[in-house]
Amino acid sequence: MQYKSQAVAKPYFIAAIALFIGQILFGLILGLQYVMGDFLFPEIPFNVARMVHTNLLIVWLLFGFMGAAYYLVPEEAETELHSPGLAILMFWIFLIAGALTVLGYLLVPYARLAELTGNHLWPTMGREFLEQPTITKVGIVVVALAFLYNVGMTILKGRKTVVSLVLLIGLVGLAVLFLFAFYNPENLVKDKFYWWWVVHLWVEGVWELIMGAILAFVLIKLTGVDREVIEKWLYVIIAMALITGIIGTGHHYFWIGTPEYWQWWGSIFSALEPLPFFMMTVFAFNMVNRRRRNHPNKAAMLWALGTGVMAFLGAGVWGFLHTLAPVNYYTHGSQITAAHGHMAFYGAYVMIVLTIISYAMPMLRGREAANSNRSQVVEMWSFWLMTVSMVFITLFLTGAGILQVWLQRYSDDPQPFMVVQEKIELFYWMREVAGVIFLIGLVLYVISFFVGQRQPEASAKPLPAVSPAEA
Repeated sequence: MQYKSQAVAKPYFIAAIALFIGQILFGLILGLQYVMGDFLFPEIPFNVARMVHTNLLIVWLLFGFMGAAYYLVPEEAETELHSPGLAILMFWIFLIAGALTVLGYLLVPYARLAELTGNHLWPTMGREFLEQPTITKVGIVVVALAFLYNVGMTILKGRKTVVSLVLLIGLVGLAVLFLFAFYNPENLVKDKFYWWWVVHLWVEGVWELIMGAILAFVLIKLTGVDREVIEKWLYVIIAMALITGIIGTGHHYFWIGTPEYWQWWGSIFSALEPLPFFMMTVFAFNMVNRRRRNHPNKAAMLWALGTGVMAFLGAGVWGFLHTLAPVNYYTHGSQITAAHGHMAFYGAYVMIVLTIISYAMPMLRGREAANSNRSQVVEMWSFWLMTVSMVFITLFLTGAGILQVWLQRYSDDPQPFMVVQEKIELFYWMREVAGVIFLIGLVLYVISFFVGQRQPEASAKPLPAVSPAEA
């Protein structure tokens, strides 16, 4: 760890992993409620479990992004963080606000929660992924602005690099687009139109910039490849991500009352959206093949490579499967959508956060470059357990979705929703088993950081050395 202020990333990473475990636990509860409708009812109704599951996903990823920024920006800017104290203060505000919001979901009926938090004064609640009370949303904006100020001032006073500037653009976009969460028009078409400006333009727009910057930073450190080479790749990837992602928002406008031309625009540009993820995969493997050093952190390298592959499969391939308007007409809102969502989020964003944690946490805990070999073996087991189980979760949900579409929407004798749900129950049980294995992999990921204390020695190749300044 080159700069003392990088230590503020540690609590962000710890909180991210703790919330990730909570998200998966509620995911398993949801999985059981699909096949056992009264499981934990009325203590945890399905809609509450789903809110907690999806909200924890968003919050822990934001903690991961913030921790990643606080770790990499000082190294990129070659200066200490502008205000470590502000970073710690915002950490506690964000964590407490998030915990209180989740407790509100679990302990107070949602309508009552809306009354208690003054939703009638500024209605923003009740929309998927944006269920947070208005007061929580205001808190998120305050934390985001303080975070951007801290990161921005650090970059301004230090070295400017493509990696840090791309990251900053992504973080600014994240904060600005979240403001549409406060716009809740009565017209349902307008509501869904602008709702996607938060949800879609986050995950298929500015978050891709954050992902690309973190991946580039880790590959620079792990491979020693010239910064200029990696930066050129990054330019092309983010350009393709923004071009396809922004106009690709149209694939959400097919059936909500918007003009018909969105079916063409949405289909064409959505078909191009796999390209940046494919380029990211090629980029990662190309940099590893051209590496100038053998970094001792093999586990972080595995996560970096896995990020490109799984993001391409989940966001690219599974997204393309049902993004064309003539296909989406039948598959919209089916379990095929859920299959795409699970693998896309895991591949693109879960894995990149785990990548930076895997790379940075050993140094944040006082080790020179990496965990011990024994620790990394455990971590690699966690990688394969989580990744393979996510592949099976995706396949099971895809099978359920195909059968659902056929029985409920495409056949000559369409069957009722609940009848179809009973017929695809086997897929839900298999998904639940895969989810348990995923949780085991996540627990192993945590355990790996406490296995062994001996640090492996770095084995740099006898090629031109890469100084910290050059990296």
